[in-house]
Amino acid sequence: MVRNPDANRDQFRPDDHPNDAFLLTTVVGSYPKPKWLNRADELVDDPDSKFDADDLEAAHDDAARLITHEHERAGVDTVVDGEMRRNEMVEFFADRIDGYEFNGPVKVWGHNYFDKPSVVESVEYDEPWLVDEFEFTSSVAERPVKVPITGPYTLGFWAFNEAYPSTEELVYDLADLVNEEVEKLVEAGARYIQIDEPALATTPEDHAIVGEALERIAAGIPEEVRIGLHVCYGDYSRVYPEVNDYPIDEFDIELSNGDYEQIPVLEEPELEPDLALGVVDAHTAEVESVEEIKQNICQGLRVVPPEKLTISPDCGLKLLPRDVAYGKTENMVTAVREVEAEIDAGEIDLDNPLADD
Repeated sequence: MVRNPDANRDQFRPDDHPNDAFLLTTVVGSYPKPKWLNRADELVDDPDSKFDADDLEAAHDDAARLITHEHERAGVDTVVDGEMRRNEMVEFFADRIDGYEFNGPVKVWGHNYFDKPSVVESVEYDEPWLVDEFEFTSSVAERPVKVPITGPYTLGFWAFNEAYPSTEELVYDLADLVNEEVEKLVEAGARYIQIDEPALATTPEDHAIVGEALERIAAGIPEEVRIGLHVCYGDYSRVYPEVNDYPIDEFDIELSNGDYEQIPVLEEPELEPDLALGVVDAHTAEVESVEEIKQNICQGLRVVPPEKLTISPDCGLKLLPRDVAYGKTENMVTAVREVEAEIDAGEIDLDNPLADD
């Protein structure tokens, strides 16, 4: 069953928040890397270069500090470092989990390649995956830090399984490892964890496997720690209302790029976890206006009251030009604060928030 979002939401409200209403703002995770960081990633692999691993770590620190501050400058309530140390969402974690190996990239679509790993023996937990990243980001951030983790369903099904009788069994073992990692992050002070499961959108019939994996991830994690589930794209009607049975505090979805045609899916029965709603499209380089984003926020108010609504981009913004990503983020926060003020003033009818459309 759903966790207890009321027990962990208010800790992210800034002391100087300007409005009585509070719509929590965040970002999904990934963000465009500075161009010089891409060059640094290449240089460290060049045997003729004097750029070594220590130099690369310093470059990652600089980039993480830069993007964290960029999110704060945009006004986001809970920030991440833009995943500056990560390459691809499966490869990064597979490289840190015993039991995976890499045998070269495979073509996935068009001219794009993915360094798809293989699971060749039982997966095991060795060193923490993200604690260093979290501790560094927290040390440079003035706002709470969210930690995105690729979920076990995606880590299992987006790899070749050469060791387990079924990929489902692999997923459950991976979920136990994610639980171990979340415990380490909580010990380090993390209070906001996001599990990314884009693979669920492509195979929604496996929602029960994801539910069991989430049960394992959330086991023993205290209520003051907020656990979100991000699922991008796909047909949400095929995982709803089953989502209401997941042990999560927040369900983070991508609806902006579909003009909210699927928002009625969440109207009946009532959504039990908080809704984290995408209000800017991660796939277009156009910066949405504040007024347009305000209308998108009101789509979320059709489904949940303000105290259960989190606002974010549809997905990670890493494929966009950086100035566009910043423009979307800044306009998103401006729109949220204006909507909050209008709620305070009674200018938005919460029973019919799109009344002026």
